Amino acid sequence: MRFRYWSAVAALYASMLMPHALAQTTSATPSEVMAKDMREEIVRIPVTVKNLYGKEETKPMPVTIYRPAGEGPFPLMVFNHGRAVPEKRASQGRYRPEMAARYFTAKGFVVMVPTRIGYWETYGDFDPEDTGGSNSPRFEGFADAVYTQVMATVSMAKTLPYVDATRWVVAGQSAGGHTSVIVVSKSPPGLVGGINFAGGSGGNPYTRPGQPYSPQAVEYFWGGLAKTAKVPMIWLYWPNDKYWGAELPKSWHKAWVSNGGKAEFPVFGPSPGDEGHHGLDEDMDHWLPYVDNFLNQLGFTAPAIATRPAATGYADINDLSKVPVREEHKQGYQQFLATKLPRAFAVTEKGGYGSATGDYAVGRAMGKCLRYGLKCKLYAVDNDVVWSGK
Repeated sequence: MRFRYWSAVAALYASMLMPHALAQTTSATPSEVMAKDMREEIVRIPVTVKNLYGKEETKPMPVTIYRPAGEGPFPLMVFNHGRAVPEKRASQGRYRPEMAARYFTAKGFVVMVPTRIGYWETYGDFDPEDTGGSNSPRFEGFADAVYTQVMATVSMAKTLPYVDATRWVVAGQSAGGHTSVIVVSKSPPGLVGGINFAGGSGGNPYTRPGQPYSPQAVEYFWGGLAKTAKVPMIWLYWPNDKYWGAELPKSWHKAWVSNGGKAEFPVFGPSPGDEGHHGLDEDMDHWLPYVDNFLNQLGFTAPAIATRPAATGYADINDLSKVPVREEHKQGYQQFLATKLPRAFAVTEKGGYGSATGDYAVGRAMGKCLRYGLKCKLYAVDNDVVWSGK
């Protein structure tokens, strides 16, 4: 059973209609604005999973879907979320990796993001991802549960006319990166590659920063999984990751490749901010070229990284009168001028806007603009006007 949602415009960026009525049951909170340009929707599929202790339950698993423009069929990416520390897990809501999904849909993928059993709506007394004691984790139950849910997502995708699930990629962040490693090890039909953003297990940045519980257990488990892995991966870690620290991911990668797994391991400096575990969201400028090259090698070659146009000389950067936004949005441009470089400002066909500063500013500004379903163009980047007046 499918539930579709329609987007509304945030007043800050554009002037549009408020949300349309929902079909059947509401699953997004009233404050959520769906990404209309990617036709964001939520579908629920029944999934039966067991926990480490043999308890079995069937629950409706929400899957968020992002789609490229057009009718496809498009290749599939299943993107998997992480696992908050116990004291924060109850508030862990629906996972929406919107900026990453915007890049992947531009690359040509339908992106499906399962919010697994035990999170968001299904949080409660049943946790199929429990690995037992911190000092002696058992990953078999976790592995079976996450693999079952990924494959249930793939099975659902096969029923959709706009998806070509004969070629698909698995990706994920933190526990979702761990999930990618597990799925790659099982070599399911159609899988051509895997992406691991800061994957692992046992970390707690609040009580044990950079010193996860039982890192050797991860090394041993992943080394065993590598023996049955067939497709290539790319692993992306940042040295200021407070879950794993700088060195442990290197030993996990060594265990993987020494046992037959294939995985690129690009070396990054510290991500912006003080938590490298969030590099997926906070350091796109650095990971995008590596992932783009990885996907190009797999045959997914559509250009997808937002780039800066050349300056046009249309107007002085400080000339507010030339900015093609509605009068009530001129203040937003003034705020943009007060931000630090790098920065970008995009305008909609209806006089709205999207702006961003810092990491991947051009892509983020365009994303904020496009998500409301309107045509957008960049107006200014850094200290230059790049709009042509058309």
